[in-house]
Amino acid sequence: MFTAKANEIFQKVIDTYHIKNTVDQVFKNIYDEDDHLIEHLLYRKCWIDTVQWHYEDIIRDPNIDPVEALKLKRQIDASNQDRTDMVEYIDGYFLSLYNDVEPKPNATINTESPAWAIDRLSILALKIYHMNEEVERPDASSSHKLNCTTKLNVLLEQRKDLSQAIDDLLVDIENGDKYMKVYKQMKMYNDDELNPVLRGQK
Repeated sequence: MFTAKANEIFQKVIDTYHIKNTVDQVFKNIYDEDDHLIEHLLYRKCWIDTVQWHYEDIIRDPNIDPVEALKLKRQIDASNQDRTDMVEYIDGYFLSLYNDVEPKPNATINTESPAWAIDRLSILALKIYHMNEEVERPDASSSHKLNCTTKLNVLLEQRKDLSQAIDDLLVDIENGDKYMKVYKQMKMYNDDELNPVLRGQK
């Protein structure tokens, strides 16, 4: 099923990132875009999420230099835009894949597109990885480890359920029982025509 491959790729990304464990490391996609497009997109998507996860950790340092914090906020904004772009690329892949499918007369639309559900699956992989780190942290108390183990089990169950839901959705689209309709994100804060502060700087 599709999500088995996606979850495997997400785990590979997260493990690779944590070898150096720094937001400044050079990104290298191990999948060729021409030969393995969806794998290429999934790998890039999860890398963006993983770097942003650690941006969010860093910016919460109460002693962070204000200048560095502003710089980091700009990086987070850019990362959010990259994340949205990747979701749209992934949805574009599915739109192309199912382009010839004729929806049945009673076909329904899903509450979210496949790629936005996959976005949640990528974030879940990060939550699971870091919650497991807390479970295994040597200096953590027994109560902390027990509490994190309970949370980890919930996250694992959530990933199982979400994976099944995504796989079911893709089958339904392929069979014509559901149809895709993708709305481009209308982000306003980065647009110098829509953000009044940026517009005022022109």
